[in-house]
Amino acid sequence: MTRYGSEKILPYKNAKEGKGDQVERMFDAIADKYDQLNHTLSLGFDKGWRRKAIRTLKPYAPKEILDIATGTGDLAIALYKELQPDQVIGADISEGMMRIGREKVAAAGYADAIRFEWQDSLWLNFPDNRFDAVTAAFGVRNFEDIRQGIGEMYRVLRPGGRLMILELTTPERFPMRQLFALYSHTVIPLIGRLVSKEKNAYDYLPASIRVVPQGRVMTGLLEEIGFRDAQVRTFTFGICSLYTATK
Repeated sequence: MTRYGSEKILPYKNAKEGKGDQVERMFDAIADKYDQLNHTLSLGFDKGWRRKAIRTLKPYAPKEILDIATGTGDLAIALYKELQPDQVIGADISEGMMRIGREKVAAAGYADAIRFEWQDSLWLNFPDNRFDAVTAAFGVRNFEDIRQGIGEMYRVLRPGGRLMILELTTPERFPMRQLFALYSHTVIPLIGRLVSKEKNAYDYLPASIRVVPQGRVMTGLLEEIGFRDAQVRTFTFGICSLYTATK
């Protein structure tokens, strides 16, 4: 079975834990600084990427949405604001990140509609055919097994349900490819270390972006798993990719 490069990239190279446990520890460690750093390091583009991605779900009017690797809940909150579903469940392995998310949801007055659950993306504790839409923003590259994680997303979607994945990717064309390489190799680790003091996290994140499956490789994987109409659209010169598909 194909092994993807991002599955082999670990936050803590000398640790004995598997990738999932390491990712959980890493995000717990940076949770308090994550939102600030995420918006800073993406130059604020991440908010626009989420808005554009959510608009692709609007024609389907999903009522039950699962947001995988929800982190601090930015996408879950934006999904509820824009689509007004009956419920959004944010799932993640980092309780530290979800603690921030719960605080944000409570402050916005959305606690009745958005809830957070600890879930391992590779073994979701939900029945088959449960959700109208399943989403993930900037989390697939952290999966220990990408095929299994996306397979779980497929399993819990109802027939006709929509998949929406946002992921950071490496631009393919000159000069953005070279500029992004410079930015990810130098600026992201430097700012991350200065602000969060967590060196491993901001070495790991750009390294995982460089080798996550993207473009036709990702849409091909979605189709192998069973999705139809798998499509990819890029934003900001290829820095971010949006994948959509139907079960």
